[in-house]
Amino acid sequence: MSAEASEKRAVATNRRARFDYEVIERVEAGLVLVGPEVKSLRAGKASLGESYAMIRRGEAWLLNCHISPYDPASRENPDPRRERKLLLHRKELRKLEGKLQERGVTMVPLSLYFKDGRAKVELALVRGKRRFDKRATIRDRESQRDLARRMRGRGHS
Repeated sequence: MSAEASEKRAVATNRRARFDYEVIERVEAGLVLVGPEVKSLRAGKASLGESYAMIRRGEAWLLNCHISPYDPASRENPDPRRERKLLLHRKELRKLEGKLQERGVTMVPLSLYFKDGRAKVELALVRGKRRFDKRATIRDRESQRDLARRMRGRGHS
């Protein structure tokens, strides 16, 4: 096995989630997929934009994640937005379920990637940011950008 196979290869990221929510905790979960979905993911055709995760009857599910149909597998393609089962240990599921009972806490995917040839999703327990929190995030990002710009300018003079 090559060294490249053990590293993460990102397929899709949910950049909006980091802006809209305050990340409390992260967890990695496996994803139950059918063949054409895996091919489509390897081609990088997925979107986590509106997706979220929930625990129902002791099982975790990823909802509203769009995996585009794989064209060569025309008939075998499932619904692009179907619910997909997440693979977590029972202990992790119970822990997450307890934390999801808190008011204002939800679970969203941050990224979808391949690790050791298997599709994984990075889930985060999050709490919604208020408008002033978002403004603070923008302000911090801009000040970091300005600082980096000044440091670059200093080195070239």
